[in-house]
Amino acid sequence: MKRISVVAPVYNERENISNFINKVGASLKKCALSYEIILVDDGSTDGSYEVLEEESKKDGHVRIYHFTCNNGQTAALDAGFKKATGDVVIMMDSDLQTNPEDIHLLLPYLQDYDMVNGKRETREDGLKRKISSIIGNGVRNFITKDNIVDTGCPLKVFKKEVVESFYLYEGMHRFLPTLAKINGYRVIEVPVRHYDREFGVSKYGVFNRLFKGLKDAFAVRWMKKRALRYEFKERREECSN
Repeated sequence: MKRISVVAPVYNERENISNFINKVGASLKKCALSYEIILVDDGSTDGSYEVLEEESKKDGHVRIYHFTCNNGQTAALDAGFKKATGDVVIMMDSDLQTNPEDIHLLLPYLQDYDMVNGKRETREDGLKRKISSIIGNGVRNFITKDNIVDTGCPLKVFKKEVVESFYLYEGMHRFLPTLAKINGYRVIEVPVRHYDREFGVSKYGVFNRLFKGLKDAFAVRWMKKRALRYEFKERREECSN
């Protein structure tokens, strides 16, 4: 593996940041000659700014970007994707509900696929969220005519050209596997572990996630139907006299 970029949004995760950086760094050292950890601060107000600045001084692999205000998860990911310099881009949440060691489960699939979507084997953040996730994924797949089991899993691995092909709007982070397919890339889902939060609280409620996702699903359905698809014919050589 040449160079890996890990992209993670940060919004009020002060207590998780240092542990996240340490665990991701330890995992990447096992598989990459070169790597970077890109953390995009989405207008945090809990002291995350100061922790991020301190961590970037201690570790040269860490790159920090601060938004002037809270712009949302899609904006943070889009910014991180644009700043990434790796041949492989890994998307994670900074709350450590997925395990950085599971990166090693996903990377080998890039030999045959362009994007690897983590699929949480269990949900460790409550029955309400588990039911919400099942319903949400089912409704999204029904509307978009896709078969992604867990589009909301925060652990995803991409070849660089996949993230370069994305043109994201607010809320589109929920549909990255489908968007990759629309752009002609090969996608597979692989089981990963999931954990409850040790620190902090979720930034999403069940109902605001469900209704926003429903609206965005119709937008993705429209994009899927309107996507341009064409191929060139092979040119015949003109007969010479």
